[in-house]
Amino acid sequence: MLHQTIEKLHALKLSAMADGLLAQMKQPDIEALTFEERLALLVDLQHTAAHDAALGQRLKASNLRQTACLEDLDLRTPRGLDRGLIQTLASGQWIRTARSVLLTGPTGVGKTFIACALGHQAARDGFPVLYRRLPRLLDDLAIARVEGRHRRAFAKLARTRLLILDDWAMIRLTAEQRRDLMEVIDDRHDRAATILASQIPVSSWFDQIGDPTVS
Repeated sequence: MLHQTIEKLHALKLSAMADGLLAQMKQPDIEALTFEERLALLVDLQHTAAHDAALGQRLKASNLRQTACLEDLDLRTPRGLDRGLIQTLASGQWIRTARSVLLTGPTGVGKTFIACALGHQAARDGFPVLYRRLPRLLDDLAIARVEGRHRRAFAKLARTRLLILDDWAMIRLTAEQRRDLMEVIDDRHDRAATILASQIPVSSWFDQIGDPTVS
């Protein structure tokens, strides 16, 4: 009967429960626990396995450039980081309310690391995340438009709860790139959160975008 139960659990894709049940049967004092307690332990194992698998899928899909997490963020190095602000961002409320985060500063201060750490935390909180370098994203959108799949590409970006755009404003945009970028931003405005990371001062962004009327 035990063997049949294990096979059925695997067939139902409840492998963690199956492994947990086998482990329980090898514990000499397991009978000291009630049926409800043993079942609760098995359910906890399966729940944890499902959570970890979903997190793994979100992290894989996120394409984060660096393996980073907020716990590894060095707040002692003087980079203009506010501990209280980092703690607020770690809560994820800014993602729930569709706010944006700007990370600016010279090369080497850790903008990409911070962006990826925030993305990792968002994935842990259950949010779909996508990291893209802006120049590469614009190239991909141009290719998608030529191939007739641009609507699907824009829809995917709009659905992503946290979009990280690195190397923001590094290139001066063409009219087509400006149109595509504004469509992405407009789709996300007040609907989803965005991180912009750039070494270009905010005062120079309008020059790079190429249209002073864009705000």
